[in-house]
Amino acid sequence: MPDTQTAAPARKPRLAAIEYIRGISMVGVIAIHIGSQYIVNTSANLHLVALMEIVSRFSVPIFFFISAFGLFYNLDMQAKFDYGAFLRKRFKAVLIPYLVWSVFYLLHDAVFYHTGFPDPIRLGGLLLFGAAKYQLYFLVILIWFYLLMPLWIYWVQRIGPKGFAGLLLAQIAFDYWSSYSVDFNIFVYGLPDDSLLKPFLMYRLNYWVVHYLFIFMFGGWLALHMEQFYAFMREKRRFITLVFWASLGSLLWYYYHLIYKEGYTALEAINTAHQLSPEGIFYTLGASLFFFTIFTYQKYPQALNPLLHVLGKHSYFAYLVHPLFIGYIAQYLETRGIILTAPLTIAMFCVVLVLSVLAAIACRRLGQYIPIINILTIGSFPRKKKA
Repeated sequence: MPDTQTAAPARKPRLAAIEYIRGISMVGVIAIHIGSQYIVNTSANLHLVALMEIVSRFSVPIFFFISAFGLFYNLDMQAKFDYGAFLRKRFKAVLIPYLVWSVFYLLHDAVFYHTGFPDPIRLGGLLLFGAAKYQLYFLVILIWFYLLMPLWIYWVQRIGPKGFAGLLLAQIAFDYWSSYSVDFNIFVYGLPDDSLLKPFLMYRLNYWVVHYLFIFMFGGWLALHMEQFYAFMREKRRFITLVFWASLGSLLWYYYHLIYKEGYTALEAINTAHQLSPEGIFYTLGASLFFFTIFTYQKYPQALNPLLHVLGKHSYFAYLVHPLFIGYIAQYLETRGIILTAPLTIAMFCVVLVLSVLAAIACRRLGQYIPIINILTIGSFPRKKKA
């Protein structure tokens, strides 16, 4: 995902925890999208579905946590915020790749799936809502967070623990309403197809930043209180670990309850026990603190660090390209009448992950000789040489 550790006048040390979280989150997103392919199998293993679709649910919202952390970590709070310079830098890193990848997928799918390229009006809607491909909406939400950065700076400087407790409750209430309100969803789906309002409500998850406001604000607030945050992680590591496993257990319990007690299908269950459910919000919070803690204090085998570094460094490109490989493999299996079984699903996940990272490494290296490649695909511009 985009590297939000933007340069400040005096660049601060890079935080390995942010890089490593980006990497495992990218892995989690790929797992979710592979799981969406597997769940079509009516005999899908419910526990493998839980692993790929429930355990990985922290993956998208935790990106907003580390994005805010990186932004505020490198922000000079004593200096006047240069909004124009901020947007120019962030739009280079996000808006350019977003537009390039959107057009690429529309052209690719028009040829590969014979969908045809959209007319100008439909193209504008697809770009507005991040609907050119299913993973691109994240960048749209991120752009909206960037556009509203002065507001976040104002709030983060003034909010305290009680304010965050209230914000958490408000987040749970809003996400519950947006996800589960029967009256609201009946209203949305009941709108005429030619209604201008309908797409803005149908695609609300693709651009309403308020769905992830708490976790974004929390990441920014922790970055401004680094010393206290580090002390908390040192002193409360066991508590943080307990909260993580308890929150994961709560979300898994909800998933299995829906299936075994409420009679939901696996697809219905994962569409209900998601990251915006109350259990999902607490799981995101628990995972954010847990992964930041273990990656900061290295409570795992050090031999994993090179792998985590590679995954984190190339997570942005891998995140953007992985649907390409999923589509090719799924098309290959479909044309040969091969059903995606549990072993094949695990193999497909491994292949897509490896191919996505290898493609990222290859393009990054090629971009060293042809800079436009890195500029267009990941918004990475060549560093200006010092005089």
